[in-house]
Amino acid sequence: MRMWTRHSDAMKLTFTLLQGEYAITKLPADAPIPDWIDQTGLVSITRADDELSVVSLSNGTPPDADTGWSAMRVDTLAALDEPGVVMSAVTPISSAGLGVFVISTHLRDYLLVRTAEMKRVRAALTDAGHSLA
Repeated sequence: MRMWTRHSDAMKLTFTLLQGEYAITKLPADAPIPDWIDQTGLVSITRADDELSVVSLSNGTPPDADTGWSAMRVDTLAALDEPGVVMSAVTPISSAGLGVFVISTHLRDYLLVRTAEMKRVRAALTDAGHSLA
């Protein structure tokens, strides 16, 4: 199921910038799923042995939430086990000296980057041959 294109052995991806400011909240591993989660936009809830991590729109999050994130959806579809999708998305951003938080679902990958760095993120992605709408 290859729906992406390669140019010079590098995967070229299409991204869509999601609306709104996002937050990443770390809670204790045994915390209940919070009722403050806004069910619109991208919501990711991950429970691990050492934390409950919540990504959501920032409105209504607790004061200690890490806010100021923008979310991008990777629109280019690939099979679940297709190698290189996340690496192609993350490498230009990391190479520009910027941090990135990645979420993967069954269908897509999402990247969260600092909103204050979006201009540099956009430049890094387009310089790598990707497109960001």
